Amino acid sequence: MKELRQSTILLIEDETEIAEILRLYLEHEGFACHHVTDGRRSLELLRRLKPDLIVLDIRLPGQNGIDILQNLRAESAVPIIMLTALSDDVNKLVSLRLGADDYITKPFNPAEVVARVHAVLRRAQGGIQGQRDQGMIEVGPLSIDSARHVVQVNLAESVQNLALTLTEFKLLEFLARQPDRCFSRYELIEACMPESDALDRVVDSHLSKLRKKLSEAGCTGMIETVRGVGYRLWQAR
Repeated sequence: MKELRQSTILLIEDETEIAEILRLYLEHEGFACHHVTDGRRSLELLRRLKPDLIVLDIRLPGQNGIDILQNLRAESAVPIIMLTALSDDVNKLVSLRLGADDYITKPFNPAEVVARVHAVLRRAQGGIQGQRDQGMIEVGPLSIDSARHVVQVNLAESVQNLALTLTEFKLLEFLARQPDRCFSRYELIEACMPESDALDRVVDSHLSKLRKKLSEAGCTGMIETVRGVGYRLWQAR
């Protein structure tokens, strides 16, 4: 696993001045930053560069950031931070439902972007050693490997790996450490997205996507919504 300061960032941003400022800030922090002005080459660069994180603007010429996000998520669980305008509330929610790990609204302080990049990479690269030391978690048909960030579904004689985003993995891991216990949305944000300015509906979006993936793998009903309280993961349904 690469050290944090050796991480590669792919920046997809069409505003040259903004992109240049972000590139300078990121490179000053020791990141290798690659910039493109549109998303047409995003999949090619994903495969070639294997970036540790992508910063993606929603409003791009030609193919917009939402479409690019969908294409990237079809191939990879690489952490993605979206850049959005203040009025893009709908696009923010759509981005999170499609697997974005965080979003930052324009106008922004470049130093904030760098801080968010560090925060998301810390989560992605297992910066909390205590979580790594806890190893495997077994809940019902789920096997969660905290060190390798791998989730397997074991049903009958089949074993299936779940393709989860970073935030989806952290939410599932957190719920699975205390199955059957109900957690509030605030607790989930503090545990899994502490550096983000996420709201309750952001957690709802991530868990809706996670629930769908579990259901498609045969784990229907494992995540339950407790009205007025939050969410819990059942050991057996």
